Amino acid sequence: MSVGGWALGPTGILTTHFWGPVANWGLVGSAVYDALNKGPEIISIPMTCTMVVYSGLFCRFALAVNPRNYLLFACHTFNVGAQLNQLRRALEYKMENEPNAAAEIKDLGIKAAVLGTGVVSSIAVSSPLQRAIVNSTTVPKAVRDFAGHPAGPFQIHFWAPTFKWALSLANLADIDRPTDKISLSQVSALTATGVIWSRYSTVITPVNYNLMFVNIALGSSSGYHLFRKLKADYFPSNSKEEREA
Repeated sequence: MSVGGWALGPTGILTTHFWGPVANWGLVGSAVYDALNKGPEIISIPMTCTMVVYSGLFCRFALAVNPRNYLLFACHTFNVGAQLNQLRRALEYKMENEPNAAAEIKDLGIKAAVLGTGVVSSIAVSSPLQRAIVNSTTVPKAVRDFAGHPAGPFQIHFWAPTFKWALSLANLADIDRPTDKISLSQVSALTATGVIWSRYSTVITPVNYNLMFVNIALGSSSGYHLFRKLKADYFPSNSKEEREA
């Protein structure tokens, strides 16, 4: 296929199949930019941990979706590495500057181990459990249909978008985060991802409304932090003393 044929094709530059993954490359670019130019104090540990797992799930999602998206797969593979590097920087900074950091990091490690065990166990039992539910004569038809759906609870099409809700929860956890500790590049990339993927979720097979709603939430919650950051950095309000002078 020629370059022109690809560009105008079903996954070319005029389609959301192209711009959806491109928007996610902004997350990688943000992590690399912050690693090279910003201090570790701006790194949000909840958001960074969430993005590691999120990108790991979407590596699988990229290969399961139709059309298969290798650009998206590459993006999330790189993002796992970039976010792990940011997590390393944040934990080192925390250890050097906070007296109770060791206990907090140990607790974080335990939670990560529990989550990892849960994920591996779920993968191991998912196929036989799905067959048992779908073939059961005692389970209600609505439950059997949901279990057998292409975007149902036994498919990556369900779990990747569902875990993406954690990105919005991480934004809520950072709702009062000081603006000088917010990464402008990161919240910009997350906002763009949410907006563009709201459309992307409706043009893939299977159409994924869970993915659409989670990206609307992500675009909104990240857009709120983006507004706070831009307002504080570029449109600071005058102090009460300055207004009265």
